[in-house]
Amino acid sequence: MGLSGEERRWLWRAWLLGVSLISAICVVNVLTIQHDAPRLGLLPPTIWEASSALVTLVIFAIPAGMALWMVRVRPRWWVAVPAHLTAVVLYSILHVAGFVALRKLAYLALLHQPYVFGPLSTEFPYEFRKDMMSYGLASIIYYLALRRSGQAEPLALAPAPPATFDIQDGARMTRVPVTEILAVTAAGNYAEFVLADGRKLLMRSSMAALEADLAPLGLVRTHRSWLVNAGRVTGLRPEGSGDYTVELGDLEAPVSRRFPQALTALRS
Repeated sequence: MGLSGEERRWLWRAWLLGVSLISAICVVNVLTIQHDAPRLGLLPPTIWEASSALVTLVIFAIPAGMALWMVRVRPRWWVAVPAHLTAVVLYSILHVAGFVALRKLAYLALLHQPYVFGPLSTEFPYEFRKDMMSYGLASIIYYLALRRSGQAEPLALAPAPPATFDIQDGARMTRVPVTEILAVTAAGNYAEFVLADGRKLLMRSSMAALEADLAPLGLVRTHRSWLVNAGRVTGLRPEGSGDYTVELGDLEAPVSRRFPQALTALRS
């Protein structure tokens, strides 16, 4: 059914809860019958309750499957109600047929007498009422368990490695994290990369081409000759006439009034 590991764990927990509840009910019922009808002895009520419990633990797959369908599909009520009615009828038929078969075998093997279930017209409606309660309770438990599995916290993802940029100087390539690039400035036919560790690397390229590559990575064109890393800005100083100086630690770069969008980006 394509269950995830978390779904399997919570379905298993719900089934174990069902085992605990059914076991407790079986013990109480056997003791109650023994108290009310001591002449029956302990074996017959034990066979009755144990056979019913064993079959129930198997057919719990039906409400589990319906709960999974409810969580994944989220059907409208007019679809869910007929589906659950069909499922509970099947659940009850399998329950009754299963425990009757087990009781017949147990009676022949242990009591050496036949087991008589009684008139189907009266006994099945009696069992069906109990099966509706059992099916409903199991469906709710499985549904809540599956909802809980979907709310489990996802595994923490490893942080993504920092973006890098390859600075190509002739045949030599230097790969640096973008966060370590303070600024790029024009130097004739070259562009000079100023790095946070003090290095200055040259690359033969136009500023327009570098802007296209580096703008998506956070570098902003502040001047016809400058690109600066907005993430490394430490200060912004007005110089009059609409021009500014951007501070990147010890490095300073101009911000021209002809690039008003750069000022907005650096201030954000």
